[in-house]
Amino acid sequence: MKKIEISPKFYVVLTMIFAGAVMRLIPHWPNFTPIAAIALFGGTFLKRKDLAFLIPVVAMLLSDLIIGFHSTMFAVYASFIAIVSLGMFLQSRLTVVNTISASLASSILFYLITNFASWTSGIMPYPMNVAGLMQSYIAGLPFFFNGILGDLFYNSVLFGALYMVTNRQTVFSK
Repeated sequence: MKKIEISPKFYVVLTMIFAGAVMRLIPHWPNFTPIAAIALFGGTFLKRKDLAFLIPVVAMLLSDLIIGFHSTMFAVYASFIAIVSLGMFLQSRLTVVNTISASLASSILFYLITNFASWTSGIMPYPMNVAGLMQSYIAGLPFFFNGILGDLFYNSVLFGALYMVTNRQTVFSK
């Protein structure tokens, strides 16, 4: 039987992901949460693809058990799966500029996917035509901007903290 070795870095990444999920449970501005950052971070640093997708989704599911479920959950989860994929793309291209770009791209993905789902669900009073879809996107702009700020903040915390922890001799020797 093959022994599975788990690195200390894996435990650090896992702890950071679940700490971010807990942050979703405390009061916050609408869409200023760490979940998209967790998905991007997990996709970037979890080498096992199954865990990269599973851990952020399970963290989201666990927090949804407490917060409550809603009609557009499928779209929310699908957007986080897409963001994990974006993180996997980022793995071999990890720079500050690429991380910021991926953070902004994840905000845009989440906004486009979830607002489209909200519009198609009929829960909002928008007509089922292009004008109604545009109304939905315009109404979602404040949440989109909060999402951008939250994603940039939490990605800075997650990616920056991992950098500090894994490069502590270099960072703290100066």
